[in-house]
Amino acid sequence: MRTQLKIKVFQLFLIIVISLGLGYILGNYKITAEWKNYKPILGIANQNPPTASKLDMRLFYDVIGKLNAMYYDKSKIDAKKMETGAISGMVASLGDPYTSYFPPVANTAFKTQMAGEFSGIGAELSLNDQNQIIVMAPLDGSPAEKAGVKSGDIIAKVDNTITTGWTLAQAIEKIRGHKGTKVTISVLHPKEKELKDITIVRDTIQVKSVSSWIKEFDCPKGTCSVAYIKISQFGDKTNTEWLEAVNKLLPQIKTAKNFKGLILDVRNNPGGYLNDAVYIASEFLKGGPVVKQQDGNGLIESMDVNRTGVLLDVPLVVLMNKGSASASEIVSGALQDYNRAKLIGEQSFGKGTIQQAVDVDGGGSVHISVGKWLTPKERWVHGKGLTPDVLVPYDASVSSKLKIVPDNQIMKAVDELAK
Repeated sequence: MRTQLKIKVFQLFLIIVISLGLGYILGNYKITAEWKNYKPILGIANQNPPTASKLDMRLFYDVIGKLNAMYYDKSKIDAKKMETGAISGMVASLGDPYTSYFPPVANTAFKTQMAGEFSGIGAELSLNDQNQIIVMAPLDGSPAEKAGVKSGDIIAKVDNTITTGWTLAQAIEKIRGHKGTKVTISVLHPKEKELKDITIVRDTIQVKSVSSWIKEFDCPKGTCSVAYIKISQFGDKTNTEWLEAVNKLLPQIKTAKNFKGLILDVRNNPGGYLNDAVYIASEFLKGGPVVKQQDGNGLIESMDVNRTGVLLDVPLVVLMNKGSASASEIVSGALQDYNRAKLIGEQSFGKGTIQQAVDVDGGGSVHISVGKWLTPKERWVHGKGLTPDVLVPYDASVSSKLKIVPDNQIMKAVDELAK
């Protein structure tokens, strides 16, 4: 009994000594333990690690610790920038230019653009396979287009700062700005060898995604009428604006003199929402798949015609160019597969993956490629684009002399409908 009592007394004494020792260490070295926000490092290895591997965060925290302890200029250490850089680098490691992290400012700018209004130069940006910032398409009538920015341009510098290693979000944040301010981008035009500096005055970009008209032309057998609808992007208001345009045109089509058909213009349309593409294509198709989605396991799911259109029997041609990407290629590809329309213009951009934007804590978002999209005949256009049925390069010299329509590609579309 005495032996057991001695052991218990010794154990109690040991606990007191350890407690006092810990208290001294914590107090002497000013160490605080915030248990409310404590996240055990060992638990990280078990939270959604990459397949067949473990995500060990010890090295990550080790580097942070060394930077905090050893970096000479402590004023440059910004926890938020470190976090953004780490996330951006992690996402970039996938090697997919369309999967990217948008920090809060860039995320807000992206959502504002899809809503139809933002302040900037008016150009849809992306990353190519070499992780270079490129212009998918300048928006119609935008400061970028007026300044001579072209689809496919590589943006090598912004205000004389090299863009090598930039994320898409960084590029958007640097190029956008308040109305009336200037930004200089150094671009490499397609098929050219020298950089060109372009200074652009930022403006409020109001993107009305759908515009339309109906006009009379001199056709081979007399006067004829052709309708025209242009979609500049597939954004928040596209479906509503589409219905407004169609409802406005319908009475005019019914009374038009020798009506020949409709031109659907998706040139320089960088894409947007997948559901909008299905909605627009359904205006012209009587049934069947509009697009097919293929996930990482190879499983294919169809998104079919989802409404009864009012332009099902109207003769149709589609205008596209190298700035036509993503959702605009989905619409064009479906209409081509069903022989519903001829594609006229130039080879499209070739973006065949589907992204899902997911908001994350702190106001940012991550845009993740969740699968491929295929045409109804299961063509994958990624990196290749759609080939037009009638190849017509844009000709500025011819377009400048036209009076009824703005360019030679529209005039060719009119000629095709008038045949």
